[in-house]
Amino acid sequence: MSDARDDALDIFLYAMKASRVEAAMERRVRFADGAFEVDGHRYALGQYGRLVLIAIGKAGDTMAAAFLRQAGGDAERFEGIVVGPVGAEPQESRLRAYRGGHPGPNEDSVAAAVDILETLRSLTERDLVVFLVSGGGSAMVEQFLQPGISLADMAATHKALVESGAPIVAMNAVRKHLSAVKGGRLAAAAAPAEQLTIFVSDVPVGELDALSSGPTMPDRSTAEDVYRIAKEYDLAARLPEAIAETMRCRLLPETPKPGDAIFARSRWSVLLDSVSLEEAATVRARELGWRVETDNSCDDWSAKRAAAHLLGRLQELRRGHERVCLLSAGEVTVQVPVGAAGRGGRNQHFALLCGEAIAGGGITVLSAGSDGVDGNSPAAGGVVDGATVARAEGAKYPVAAALAAFDAYSLLARLGDAITTGPTGNNLRDLRILLAVGDDVLPDGPTARGATTSWWVCLVTRG
Repeated sequence: MSDARDDALDIFLYAMKASRVEAAMERRVRFADGAFEVDGHRYALGQYGRLVLIAIGKAGDTMAAAFLRQAGGDAERFEGIVVGPVGAEPQESRLRAYRGGHPGPNEDSVAAAVDILETLRSLTERDLVVFLVSGGGSAMVEQFLQPGISLADMAATHKALVESGAPIVAMNAVRKHLSAVKGGRLAAAAAPAEQLTIFVSDVPVGELDALSSGPTMPDRSTAEDVYRIAKEYDLAARLPEAIAETMRCRLLPETPKPGDAIFARSRWSVLLDSVSLEEAATVRARELGWRVETDNSCDDWSAKRAAAHLLGRLQELRRGHERVCLLSAGEVTVQVPVGAAGRGGRNQHFALLCGEAIAGGGITVLSAGSDGVDGNSPAAGGVVDGATVARAEGAKYPVAAALAAFDAYSLLARLGDAITTGPTGNNLRDLRILLAVGDDVLPDGPTARGATTSWWVCLVTRG
């Protein structure tokens, strides 16, 4: 299986490079003659009193630097704020920089929210604000609406949501209704200034109001949706008491909705998303001689259900074909029990589920996150194949034990199969890739041992 593993890594690295923020910004944002243009919308810089740039998320530093590089001599006219991930070096000294926490907020997350809100509230109808929004901003910029909520309770709320098993759209519906900076509330703070938002998206296609919990977008979710989600995922048992009480008493204020006047001068443009990642992976896989198919129908499914579905699809595709590559972009969910102390994330957990199911088969699975960070581990994801179960037994840490402990990283690291890239400066969701050689079937059928198997490659782009 070594050749297939090499190809999986090759596809992964190619897609990361091809989906770089800098290249996309060069293609889509054009500065000339004292103006800039994005997707047919032109902004003449001389007509504005102030030009403000607000960049937030895991690609915040990369996006801000790429935008200002395109601006050339006009870059000096922009003031603003960039909120990037902890550990990443700010790339633009002209912007006030914060290092926001993820997956839970930190002190800089709160300080950044205060600074951003104060800056936006000072704008007038003569000003322009350009928002550069990427995934991760939900935690990296945070201030709750409810007075007196501590940072510890904010962080506990985010942790409860991440570990609840809820899909990203549901998690962010809750976040939006709790926060002063989400669900269109940054747009409300900036109005009546003219507003442009450029996205690097890590949410499902068509769900932009979920990206970083939609700080500049009209919110389609409602408080009633939040109460339903809280019940469905038993959030009362997970959330801090002050937040759970707000849910029980149905006290959440509503967010700005489509058609609200605050969005009258707003435009939105998607720079990159998971489709960009998948298309790049397709190009490279075909160059390497694989027959490529895509299946994104399992987006936001549980890891177990998604793996079973994709493995079954792979088994159909490999009949009569020697080398088959199945790509699936998006994310899966994992419900982590309260108090679980293992290390890992959804990609590595998914990969081990696959490894358990494909034991002895001619399949390779690479699953990773395009941001370079998977859960509470230092890895982006992991790679497994038909030999993983036997190798884990030899390492005295069976796959089943690692799965039960939600400790996928510890096992994959021990086997040398954790994929570590470091933060990539980008965030385009995850990509699953299944590589199947030959037409053999898995032991006991497509879902051996009742497990799930599919291989998922999440491509990361180095920013």
